Amino acid sequence: MNIRLLEGISPLAEMYDVFILDIWGVLMDGLQPYPSAPTCLKKLREQNKKIILLSNAPRQAHLVGEKLESIGIANSLYDHILSSGEATRLALSSRSDKLPEGLGNTYFYIGPDRDNGLLDGLDYQRLGGLEKASFILNTGPKDGSDSPEMYDELLARSHSLGLPMICANPDRVVVRQTGERLLCAGALADRYEKLGGHVVYFGKPHKEIYSILFDQLAECPKQNIVAVGDTLGTDIQGAHYFGLDTTLVVGGVTATELGVSGGQMPSSCRLERHCSQAGITPTYAVPMFVW
Repeated sequence: MNIRLLEGISPLAEMYDVFILDIWGVLMDGLQPYPSAPTCLKKLREQNKKIILLSNAPRQAHLVGEKLESIGIANSLYDHILSSGEATRLALSSRSDKLPEGLGNTYFYIGPDRDNGLLDGLDYQRLGGLEKASFILNTGPKDGSDSPEMYDELLARSHSLGLPMICANPDRVVVRQTGERLLCAGALADRYEKLGGHVVYFGKPHKEIYSILFDQLAECPKQNIVAVGDTLGTDIQGAHYFGLDTTLVVGGVTATELGVSGGQMPSSCRLERHCSQAGITPTYAVPMFVW
């Protein structure tokens, strides 16, 4: 295992033409951008790099863009956004063969109010109870500070009814710059699978979102693309499955797992041991998304 440790991403600009960037943990923490992120994006744009934002946000891509604009990351700083919510919506709209056979058009929603319009405009009806629903749409807990156990009774009832779950965000947790950890939809999906429930995921590291991504990138050779993210199990693993070089931003989820402060880099031995235990090895690692 040989992870190349970098102080920032500027060396990558000499080697790659396309940058696939995670959002939460790389560019911002859900509330505000990381201080260095806008500068890095500007530097990449100055060098004519193509920038795709690939996010496990469980909402439509245009809403992700509006959020970024509101905190100071202008849409001129990147080319395109693809979100797990957008991938979920596309799959349900087209009745993708990834969906359970015979899936109906009624669903029970688990998630915060801000994401409850994910299927608006499609031929699906949200119900207030489980009994007549044909599936669960999971965009996460109602509040990120909720504990997973709060949903056990609901998940057990859903399983007893044989409802499949559509998970619109495979992330289990995200981290703010303060170190606060927030629960995500993937943690609830994990618990549902442990009960024996059937879960269909859309988002990193699953192949459907990358298939959409590569359609957008057309004929760009994979050796010219690098994926940047803060989570081994989603950002790095998903890109690795598709043969892309990867860069781990240690300052997000990995920093909390290793007990280091954001912006600090653990020793190479400690980082490589952590990645070895996870069975996922990035090509590069940087402390934060800095130039």
